[in-house]
Order: sequence, then C-alpha cells, then structure tokens
Amino acid sequence: MYELIRTEHAARRGRFKTVHGTVETPAFMNVATAAAIKGGLSAFDLKEIKCQVMLCNTYHLHLRPGDELVRDMGGLHRFTRWDGPILTDSGGFQVFSLASLRKIREEGVTFNSHIDGRKIFMGPEESMRIQANLGSTIAMAFDECIKNPAEHGYAKDSCARTVRWLKRCKDEMARLKREGLAVNPDQLLFGINQGCCFDDLRVEQMKEIAELDLDGYSIGGLAVGEPTEEMYRVITVVEPHMPKDKIRYLMGVGTPGNILESIARGVDLFDCVMPARNARHGHFNTWGGIINIRNAKYERDESPIDPQCDCPVCRNFSRSYIRHLFKADEILGLRLGVMHNLYFYNTLLERCRDALDAGNFEGFREKYSKILDSRI
Repeated sequence: MYELIRTEHAARRGRFKTVHGTVETPAFMNVATAAAIKGGLSAFDLKEIKCQVMLCNTYHLHLRPGDELVRDMGGLHRFTRWDGPILTDSGGFQVFSLASLRKIREEGVTFNSHIDGRKIFMGPEESMRIQANLGSTIAMAFDECIKNPAEHGYAKDSCARTVRWLKRCKDEMARLKREGLAVNPDQLLFGINQGCCFDDLRVEQMKEIAELDLDGYSIGGLAVGEPTEEMYRVITVVEPHMPKDKIRYLMGVGTPGNILESIARGVDLFDCVMPARNARHGHFNTWGGIINIRNAKYERDESPIDPQCDCPVCRNFSRSYIRHLFKADEILGLRLGVMHNLYFYNTLLERCRDALDAGNFEGFREKYSKILDSRI
C-alpha cells in the first residue's frame, strides 16, 4: 500500500508498505542481477549501506540457477538472506536486448539463451510463474520494450500487446495465489507504461492500465539511447495520468542528476546498474562530482574518496590505498568501490526525502542536479 505523505510541486514524499517491510520514498533500488550485487556484496552489506529494496533479474535467475531451484530453497529471501523488499523484473528488457535471437508473437517471445543457445519461450504466464517461484515482494508485468526511436505504427501495436499481456499477467498471478503456487502469497504486481517517445501512445496506454487498479505503475522504455530531455518530457507528459495513490517507478534510471530531475517530475522509485558498474571501473560518485580513482594525482592522497561521505569505505580507507587496489587488480578494490557508490546513491535519496520533509527539495535539486553528474 502506498501512502502519499506530502508533495512539493510534482515531487512526492511517500511510504510504501509491503509484507517484507516499509520503503520510504523516493528510493533507489540496488541491482542484484543474479541475486547478488556485482562487486562482492552480500545481503548483510546492503543493510550497512542503507539499501531499502533489492532488485533481481527474472531472466537471469530463470536460466541460472533456475527458478524452481530458488523455490525449493524457500524463495529469494531465504536463498539470499535479504529480509527486505525484493523487486523482480519480468525479463522483458532482457528479451529486448536479445533482438537478434528472438521472435515475438501474441503468445509470448521465443529466444535463445545467451548462456548456451538453447531455445526458451517466455510469455506473461511464464513470467508470472517464474516470479511466483522466486517469491519476490514485487513482480513486474511482462512487456515488450522496443527500440527508441521506432515507427509509430509498430509502437502502437506493441503498446496494445503490452496491455493484453498485462491483463494476462494479472489473471495468472491471481490463479497462482488462489491455487497456493506462489512462494509469496502477498506478491504485488506493477504494470509498465510503454510507447517510445510518442505522447499520444504514452498517454493512451497509461490511461488504459491505470483502470486495472494495480499495486504500482512503472515507466519503461526510456534511458535506452534517447536524449535526456526527451526522457524528461515523456515523464512530464505521462505523470498527470498516473494514479496519485499508487507508487511510480522509472525503470533503469540513472545518474544522480537524472534521479533528481525525475523526482521533481513525480517519480518515486529508481534502479540502475550504473553506480555499481562505474565503481568497478574506478569511477566514484562524490558530493562534488565524479572522480576517477586511477588518476595519478590520487597516488599519495590520504583523504577518503569523498570527505563529505560517512560510508564504511570513506571512514576507513584512503584514496591512495583504493587506487593501489585498482592498479593491482585486487578484488577488494571493486568491493569497496561498489559499497561507496551504492551508499552514495542511497544517501542521495535519503537527503531527497529529508529535503521534501523540510519543504526545500527545489533548492536541493537546484544545488546538486548538475554538479553530481560532472567529472572532476
């Protein structure tokens, strides 16, 4: 259940209550693709870096280790030892990324595994069954994420198919719960808004899925190559048609600046692989911008990654030491970097919530929106 606490223009401060705990929003979900954060972080590390929600990947877990094995191990919560909310995506975006290996029809999508090439079929019912086995807190509806830009006619047909698939997802989830086949009988369902950058398709489809009274609504198909201003424009166009009393999730976004601008446009939830991926390459977020720890100027630098940060890494290690770890290809460097960047993102969202509570989010956004994405 989503509770809207207060607003500042379009920006929202809320609270999302689930069977696995309450999420203070706006919030950033930490991406654990194969039920683990790349960089060597465990569920217990996530607690220390202020994570509220862990996001796992339906497609990857279906292939390895297999969703039935996860079910037999008690679901993702018991398997990973993470006791907070978990969101599983539907596999739709991964199927989108396998464009050369897939065939889409009304029933679903046939594609080849990127691991061993075997043929796999996934449709709305299959996605719901896999996510029921995973036992996540939130299941995403199976959708088609098409390339951007796209031809209007194809995008319109795709939107219609995504709505039909969403209705099938809702029916299948209800059946699985009714027949006692869901690891988590309180699993929630989020629908996804698609339509590329076509205003008419985005609005029409959003109105249609809003009538289904789902647990949450997502904006998908953005941050896939279109200009940033186009993404912001689409969010602004869609937002007035999203239910005010339901949580809103912008999928796969993004940089700190993207997040601040999207909060200002009415978004509550975010996820992105960027902070962990950048960290593994030595690019660290700070309150003054992004640094590259491999730079020679940090060789003898005794200061922490960010003097304004109180994460476990910044409290204990110097830039000099972390640079050495990266230059020496030590795994510890990746782990410390990922911990710092995720802590930074989680703290950024925490400070956004504090600013909204205090009624000065606009000033916070104005101060940090550009500087946080800049490179030092």
